Amino acid sequence: MRLRLTRAGRRIAAIVPILSALGAAGAVAQAQLRSADATPGPQVIAGSGLPVPRFVSLKADRVHSRQGPGTDHKVLWVYRRAGLPVEVIREFEGWRQVRDSEGAEGWVLQALVSGRRTALVTPWEMKSGTAPKIELLSDDKPGSAPVAMLEAGVIANIKSCDTRWCYVSIGDFRGYIEQKQLWGVYPGETVR
Repeated sequence: MRLRLTRAGRRIAAIVPILSALGAAGAVAQAQLRSADATPGPQVIAGSGLPVPRFVSLKADRVHSRQGPGTDHKVLWVYRRAGLPVEVIREFEGWRQVRDSEGAEGWVLQALVSGRRTALVTPWEMKSGTAPKIELLSDDKPGSAPVAMLEAGVIANIKSCDTRWCYVSIGDFRGYIEQKQLWGVYPGETVR
């Protein structure tokens, strides 16, 4: 039995192999992104025109993280910390799939994320009972005078990063912290 295709049906039939090829190319690109270990940094341009992955921050003190992109999907948890850095790993229409510093992933409404760059100070140290204090320095050199002592999990507003040091503000304090002590900026990334 043969199916007769209308003009629109022929267009769709012609597009399907192209979409399949694009899907395969996308899968290869995603596999390459996962295998890049040194600097994952922005590599793919998403539907928004912005690179993915990329770091953003939450705009509100109450942001629902959902199982899928839409309000009909189950709420997995609620973020309750405005300014919290998250990494956008996928986009779908007005939704962003994000990953937090603990590796948890979920979908949040695009309107609830901001391009403002923030970072968490050594969040991996929060699990240990005796998290060391990190010095916020007056200059971007080891041994510079400390401006403040920071606890693990403090949110820092990133002003700039030069691949090794970041100039940040935390409350009324401003100073430098080594980039490797922050979650919210890629290794070797420059932020202006």
